[in-house]
Amino acid sequence: MKLLRYGPAGQEKPGLLDAGGALRDLSGVVDDIAGAVLLPEGLARLQALDPATLPVVAGNPRLGPCVGRVGKMICVGLNYSDHAIESGMAIPTEPVLFMKATSAICGPDDDVEIPRGGAKTDWEVELGVVIGKPAKYVSRERALEHVAGYCIVNDVSERAFQLERGGQWDKGKGCDTFGPLGPWLVSADEVTDPQALDLWLEVDGHRYQNGSTRTMIFDVATLVAYISQFMSLQPGDVISTGTPPGVGFGQKPPVYLRPGQTMRLGIQGLGVQTQRTVAAD
Repeated sequence: MKLLRYGPAGQEKPGLLDAGGALRDLSGVVDDIAGAVLLPEGLARLQALDPATLPVVAGNPRLGPCVGRVGKMICVGLNYSDHAIESGMAIPTEPVLFMKATSAICGPDDDVEIPRGGAKTDWEVELGVVIGKPAKYVSRERALEHVAGYCIVNDVSERAFQLERGGQWDKGKGCDTFGPLGPWLVSADEVTDPQALDLWLEVDGHRYQNGSTRTMIFDVATLVAYISQFMSLQPGDVISTGTPPGVGFGQKPPVYLRPGQTMRLGIQGLGVQTQRTVAAD
């Protein structure tokens, strides 16, 4: 099941993508792809629907972030050993966690802003994990029972703010538009193995990232269990699980985004995002 949200920013309606690729309106069934809708019983209700009975959405509306009312977005740094090496950082012995401001979340094809004063804005294709059943002190063995589904995240980063301005990484990770989510929330039952997904990213047609979730240091189950030891996870919370090598920061010499470029990124079975870069107002 591929769930999505469509319409103008801040006014998105819930929908799903049917087997034929048509967008179907869910607003007569649920108010949003958020909160209790992501609980196991909420998802079961949607899976029991016959998509053919739902109205078809005409045209090609804007897609919003595939999850609404995200309570928190937890990101994992340096979760691919070859990315840690290209960044000149030690391979972590425990997951490195930081938070991305929820105000950074935007639609999968929305413009990405180069922030004022930004000189080193970078890209990171990542597997996003969306929590369904609340998780607190869960075991690794039961962790995937708490996952509603998966999506693509572009963990856009301003490296100068992140690494050269003192303090935590958050200030380089939370700028507006730095968290595109979607296009779809793919329910967990459709993702047979989250550790067997190819992921890639291109800028202006040049392939920079070409990796697989097989090479994660800490797998999805480990991350959900680990994070739940430090904070409870609620329906709609998003975990962004780290990026494979090929970021701009790791190029020799480094390559960073500038206004007027196009990022295109995808994950096997989870769709594709396309973003144009613009200067922040």
